[in-house]
Amino acid sequence: MTPTTKTFWRNFIDGEWVDGATDERILIDNPATGEPIAEVARAMPADVDRAVAAARRSFASRALLDLPPAERGQLMFEVARHLGEMTEEIAKLECLDNGKTLANGRNDVKLTMRYLQYYGGMADKLEGRQIPLGPGVLDYTVHAPFGVSAQIVPWNGPLPVGARSVCCALITGNTVVLKSPEDSPLSLFKFAEACEKAGVPKGALNIICGYGHDAGAALVAHRDIDHIVFTGSVATGKSVLRSAAERVIPCVMELGGKSAGIVHADADLERAVKSAARGIFFHAGQICSAASRLLVHRSIYDEFVSLMVKEAEARSVGAGIEGHDMGPLISARQLDKVEGLCRVGVDEGARLATGGARLPGRKGYFMAPTVFRDVHPEMRIARDEFFGPVVVVIPFDTPEEAITIANGTDYGLAAGVFTRDLSLALWTADRLVAGQVYVNDWWVGGVETPFGGTKRSGYGREKGQEALLGYVQTKNVGIRL
Repeated sequence: MTPTTKTFWRNFIDGEWVDGATDERILIDNPATGEPIAEVARAMPADVDRAVAAARRSFASRALLDLPPAERGQLMFEVARHLGEMTEEIAKLECLDNGKTLANGRNDVKLTMRYLQYYGGMADKLEGRQIPLGPGVLDYTVHAPFGVSAQIVPWNGPLPVGARSVCCALITGNTVVLKSPEDSPLSLFKFAEACEKAGVPKGALNIICGYGHDAGAALVAHRDIDHIVFTGSVATGKSVLRSAAERVIPCVMELGGKSAGIVHADADLERAVKSAARGIFFHAGQICSAASRLLVHRSIYDEFVSLMVKEAEARSVGAGIEGHDMGPLISARQLDKVEGLCRVGVDEGARLATGGARLPGRKGYFMAPTVFRDVHPEMRIARDEFFGPVVVVIPFDTPEEAITIANGTDYGLAAGVFTRDLSLALWTADRLVAGQVYVNDWWVGGVETPFGGTKRSGYGREKGQEALLGYVQTKNVGIRL
């Protein structure tokens, strides 16, 4: 077993590190080698009950809610400080259980700290309002927490995605039960350690690791859950929503994407290619807002494809901890899925410009950076989410046609436009159906900018000030004086 800081990890419930209700464990492997690196106590429905009960007790005690908002914010600053002290350890864990590069792992810690600092600073700025109803009446609103928030975090970015949800919940007075991803849970256990050191009240944050079909299903269906935050696939999201609908529970849902980048004829071609390549090959394309569809004006189509192929083939692929540009996919299952969709694309008549298969002679789950050309918008590879380092390049002739193609899928998470013409950029951005639109660079924005989807990409917003509104409900108080 490849060594980590430790080889057995327990769940974090009610301020304590505990074994599961059974002796079963989840084996965590290194996607760069396929070899086991650690075991985690497997959370079962009984463990979910224990975690939810702890969160309920903590909420009922008002240990968080009775803290002045500024003090809740200070707690988040303390968590960030302790997390920063673990940067190198966490970055290496992210390489080992997630397949990230070392630089990406370090950046995940930095990003997580930024979330904690940003929302920590927002804790005392979420204000209600006074409503004038005339003489003799005082009427005002307050933002009240929902109660116990169930959170299910994806395997591609467990630390920053988990921390931003937890942080929003805690500073608004909610308590949390978070199910970490069974493929890559280790960084979230380090986050729990940072919260423990910072003095987050006992039971306010509980982190368990279990499979979706039992622990995840039990969590979202639990009678004592008041709020759900989910990031993952559309199929699993639908199942979560069915459980939520049974008990009329509010949700924040971030689901899949098939994001389109439109490259107009006047675009800075070199800039557009490099930005799009970063948008699809970063973390081996395992990003929900990846630039997975590129719509390119026919007059520059061949040149663009040629440059994208060079970008793909220039990337070194290997274990991220060894300094490569791109690491492996998360699992053998994911590699099979991506490679299978590539075969579908060839069968549909699209042309492989480069890649299209796993890298031979490797123990791990390495997929070649892949570029498809001569793709028709109705092909499966132009409509289905790969969640891998595969980009499809589709030609268009007019701006109107580009908009039709871009908006022609079930998804609406992100989109982009590349052009030197500001009027054309604004015209395009206005017509793209997506939660965020990037202009002349992919992933423009930061912690401060709201992020979320339209259509089957979900609803609600993470990041930015808007995210906090997904964790509170408005309470109105009317007083006859």
